Amino acid sequence: MSAVPLPAETVERILEDWKAHPMRKPRIAKVTVNISIGYSGERLMKAAQLLEELTGQKPMFRKAKRTIRAFGVRKGENIAVMVTLRGERALDFLKRALEAVGRRLKVSSIDEHGNVSFGIEEHILIPGVRYDPEVGILGMDVAITIERPGYRIARRKRAKRPHIPLRHRVKKEETMVLLTQLLGVEWVEK
Repeated sequence: MSAVPLPAETVERILEDWKAHPMRKPRIAKVTVNISIGYSGERLMKAAQLLEELTGQKPMFRKAKRTIRAFGVRKGENIAVMVTLRGERALDFLKRALEAVGRRLKVSSIDEHGNVSFGIEEHILIPGVRYDPEVGILGMDVAITIERPGYRIARRKRAKRPHIPLRHRVKKEETMVLLTQLLGVEWVEK
C-alpha cells in the first residue's frame, strides 16, 4: 500500500476556497459505530456493553430486516448494536479509532458524497482498551458523515428542500484535505 499525496496546487486551491467562503468548509456531522453479531443473545448484550464503554453513550439495537433460515435469523430479531456520535464526543472517539488502523485510510473508502467508512478488525487495537475474556474479540464498522453548513435544508420540517445541488456536495479531494488537516490521516491506495 503506497501513500497517495494530493497535488499541492489542489490542496492550496481548496484551502483558499474555504478561507474565502467559510460556508463551503465541510465539517464532521456525525460518526456512526456499528457492531454486528448476526444473532441475539448474551454475546450481543456484551457487544452493547463494550460499545457503551468505548463511546460513553448508550447504543441502539438493530433488528433483522428479513428471515434467513440458513443462518437461523428471524425477522425482527436484534442482531447488531450501533451508536451515533456528534460533536466533541465524535472527535474523541475518531482519534482513538484511527489509531487502531494506523491513521491510514484507503482512498476507495470515500463515497460520492464525501463520506468515509472503515473497519476495525479487533476492538483491542483501540488504545486504552484491554482484552476481556468474557467479551472476546469484536470487530466494528466506523462511518464518518461529512457535510457542509446548509445541509439542514434537506432534513428540516418547514420549507424542506430535498435536493442539495452538486456544487454544494462534498467532493473526495475535500474530504481528504479535511481529515488530513483535522486528524492527520494518511491516504493510501489498495
